[in-house]
Amino acid sequence: MHLRDAIGEDVPALLNIHNDAVRTLKAIWTDRQETLESRRAWFDARKAAGLPIIVAEDESGQVVGYGSFGPYREKEGFRLTMEHSVYVLPEARGLGAGRALLERLIEVARQDGYHVLVAAIDGENTGSVALHEKCGFKVVGRLPQVGMKFGDWLDLVLMTLLLDDKTNPPADR
Repeated sequence: MHLRDAIGEDVPALLNIHNDAVRTLKAIWTDRQETLESRRAWFDARKAAGLPIIVAEDESGQVVGYGSFGPYREKEGFRLTMEHSVYVLPEARGLGAGRALLERLIEVARQDGYHVLVAAIDGENTGSVALHEKCGFKVVGRLPQVGMKFGDWLDLVLMTLLLDDKTNPPADR
């Protein structure tokens, strides 16, 4: 598995991975598939904000997964907290792409000086919860039946990872 920063030419692959998750998983709480234009706008906005989009490629160079993070909440008091997402195509699941992407996002978030990463995971996705626990995340809450998809109420599991040991926020950020 090879990881690299996403480039503009990756947007169709990112769209395919995202829409596959919309169609088949409870991970993205919408039934609305994105268009190439909307995914390109997302890509451009993330890049303009200096936020990472990392892709995983298989041995043939095909993009099989991606990960990114962005603001957890828009208010300035949350500026050092990011929420991340990782998605992998079905044929690449269980082969290490998800863990590699998550570990790289953690590394980038630390390098960029963020304090906390948040994971918001469908309550039935025990595999994702276990992966996050292996990477040091802790379950900090469960919001019962706050979402719906495929005719089911969905619980949201919130997990966090402290990225540093600062006891006070920095004055200059």
